[in-house]
Amino acid sequence: MDQNAIDLGLLLLRLTVGVILALHGIAKYRGGIDGVGQWFKSEGLSPGLLHAHLAASSEIIFGFAIAAGLFMPISAMGYVGVMVTAGWVGHRKNGFFIIKDGWEYVFVLTAAVSSFALLGPGSWSLDNALGTEMSGIGWFVVTLLGGVGSAIALLLTFYRPDGEQ
Repeated sequence: MDQNAIDLGLLLLRLTVGVILALHGIAKYRGGIDGVGQWFKSEGLSPGLLHAHLAASSEIIFGFAIAAGLFMPISAMGYVGVMVTAGWVGHRKNGFFIIKDGWEYVFVLTAAVSSFALLGPGSWSLDNALGTEMSGIGWFVVTLLGGVGSAIALLLTFYRPDGEQ
């Protein structure tokens, strides 16, 4: 297989999923982070404003890091944590399909980003420029366990749907 074709494919996928996530974070700030905080609180994440800032800044940082191919499994782990939390809090109750605001979209993004932990970011990445090699089955497991684990820890600590205490 042509290595340039593989690197171009990885670059296109990294730019797509990375920039999409970063833009979601930027939109939270541009649209009014206070309103996002109120919405998060209404969804059961308290304190809402803290979680709005955590979500927005995580989306920006991990999104741009994925796009650049920087510390790929660590960045993917953060992305997975954000998507698992969003899927559980905002989409789970709506079923699978995104057409009904279900969890399909966050699942696809999670699967795509997790694949970078298996394959690496490709030669056209900051990881390659820095000589950082972190990919394979072990990094994939670390990415999933760390991302899902961080989401579970956050939800157990801060998620109180319907005002449960």
